[in-house]
Amino acid sequence: MAKRSVKRGGRKERLEQRAAKPAVDPCPPGQVGGAYKPLTEDDLRKIYDTSLSLLENLGIGEVPARLHKDLLAIGAVDNGAGRVLFSPALVERAIDQAAKTFVLHGRDEARSITVGGNRVYFGTGGAGVQTLDMDSGTYRPSTLEDLHNFTRLQDTLANVSWYTRCCIATDVPDNYDLDVNTVYALLKNTTKPTATAFTIAEHVEPIVEMLDIAAGGSGEFSKRPFMKAHISPLISPMRYGEDAVDVVYECIKHNIPISCITAAQAGATAPATLAGFLAQSLAETLASLLMVHAIRPGFPMVFSNWPLVVDLRTGSFSGGSGETAVLNAASAQLSNWLGLPSGVACSMTDAKAIDAQYGMEKGITSLAAALAGGNLIYESSGMTASLLGVSFEAFILDNEMHSLTYSALRGIEVTDDNLGYEAIFDAVLGDGHFLGGRHTYAAMERDCFYPTFADRDEPRTWAEKGAKDAWAVARDEARSVLKNHHPTYLSAEQDQKIRERFNIL
Repeated sequence: MAKRSVKRGGRKERLEQRAAKPAVDPCPPGQVGGAYKPLTEDDLRKIYDTSLSLLENLGIGEVPARLHKDLLAIGAVDNGAGRVLFSPALVERAIDQAAKTFVLHGRDEARSITVGGNRVYFGTGGAGVQTLDMDSGTYRPSTLEDLHNFTRLQDTLANVSWYTRCCIATDVPDNYDLDVNTVYALLKNTTKPTATAFTIAEHVEPIVEMLDIAAGGSGEFSKRPFMKAHISPLISPMRYGEDAVDVVYECIKHNIPISCITAAQAGATAPATLAGFLAQSLAETLASLLMVHAIRPGFPMVFSNWPLVVDLRTGSFSGGSGETAVLNAASAQLSNWLGLPSGVACSMTDAKAIDAQYGMEKGITSLAAALAGGNLIYESSGMTASLLGVSFEAFILDNEMHSLTYSALRGIEVTDDNLGYEAIFDAVLGDGHFLGGRHTYAAMERDCFYPTFADRDEPRTWAEKGAKDAWAVARDEARSVLKNHHPTYLSAEQDQKIRERFNIL
């Protein structure tokens, strides 16, 4: 057998390659999900049919008057006992006419993402009232300064694809000031797609004035909305919430895309059985879609069916359980099966510290949701303590965890070059290994993700470097970012106009 030529790079070239940043990110956001299917086709159909039966025969209660009128106008029926019923045909018409994909704009268009289909993106959520303090290592009430700092920190993290305020500024007692200053923190510190919540409908219009200032003038925000609203218009079990419904009307009026979030809790506000939970939760999220369909058919709405789980021994919310993992994966599968833009909530660890429990729960739940094809995976960055807490260190570590998940979603690409036929010849007939081959170097740059914070040193080297655990390494990085990253995403003129109009604290 003739010996095949072996091409090697020089040592200097190899060292330069190792030190250089890969030309292409091997596992960027937006990888394709959907390979994990916890539900069979028959399961999907049974759950969906049960949801249709619930909407047709039980319906939704406590319907606000304005919505009641609009629902009846599209064919819903009042049963005379305080509940509005929806026929299967009406539900399927709403699904058919719903927005299947839409763009979540960033103020920087390069940071915009398209929601829907089978693409997976990690982002934030939550309303943590406590922050894990980097100095003391214990929790304290979250502040407005924390919100600004979290926003600055995540602005540097490539795998946080959109940013929802992750904490509540507990030092701002007035609800209007809270809503205003929350939006200001997002405008000042990031140009990613953002999201917020409005306490009441009356706060929407004035805050749109602030968004217009940032967008460049009156009416400009609605032309290209770069902030969506998180709203929970359904209260489990099976009734509308008037204040939230009012917010929906105002957001649609001002062209603010919405995530309609159903957040039932298995064993508390929904059945404890996983199948029963999915049937009720799907019915409730479909009721949100019917509401949007009655107001403006096809308006951009993330179908945010978030299964939450209660520890039935204590009644406490459990965000890191195996049930949470499989339920959110199943929810994503259901939404995608219906062709609707899916939103689920995962990576909601119950751990208080940045420890083994933290890593186990976040990794399992977020990977399950991504493999199932959740389009937007909320709560996936920074959250701790069953959504009560937020951590700077967690943002750093979660961002790296998402790269590993995207790498898993990317899967294995089988091409003539990747099969390595020539490389195998070269190694066998050459040095007997692949370490110096160009095929290996090409794969190293193209196919492999190399973590920044996960430690791969051998024990002695790790000890010589200070024997730091992940918590300490992430804390150092978070402090460095907060020290050095001070974006100025509002011009001096825009900032002055906002401050003249609003009470910026």
